Amino acid sequence: MEVLSWILSAILIQNVILSRFLGTCPFLGVSKSKDSALGMGLAVTFVITISASVSWLLYTYVLVPFELTYMKTIVFILVIASLVQIIEMFIKKFSPSLYRALGIYLPLITTNCAVLGLSSIVIDGTYTFIHALIYSFASGLGFLFIIYIFSILRQKTEGAPVPEGFKGIPIALITACIMALIIARFAGVA
Repeated sequence: MEVLSWILSAILIQNVILSRFLGTCPFLGVSKSKDSALGMGLAVTFVITISASVSWLLYTYVLVPFELTYMKTIVFILVIASLVQIIEMFIKKFSPSLYRALGIYLPLITTNCAVLGLSSIVIDGTYTFIHALIYSFASGLGFLFIIYIFSILRQKTEGAPVPEGFKGIPIALITACIMALIIARFAGVA
């Protein structure tokens, strides 16, 4: 039951985009189509899960024992960059259309604050390795869930009678704010 609470908390209550406000660049940049949002969400979920888990292990068993904790950001970025390179090669080989759709946002996962933020969150001392693994995976699913729902809403607003001054990014930001308000209502649930 506790694991379910961690998962619900990471997906809804402490959502990486709408509660922690991390990863908003790809959230706004890649969410114009459902396919690119899904591809970005899956890539970010994979990178968040693996990088946060590897970062937890490196921090706990290498950086802390050797008193190198001041190097955590550099180490985390190296781990993330390596994973992103692997994903980029994989997507380029197996889905060239998705690779083109993601464009510059795919390599930018390396500096995505959601990925780096989760790596920093799970090392705070209260997370065990299993907890860090579950929480980071669920946070990635939360990213995927929100970016996909947002892409559907953005496609709906493209055809809606929106005043000229609100078309494009302004209506997208208003939609994101409304989504954040809805997600905030889950705070007392889990």
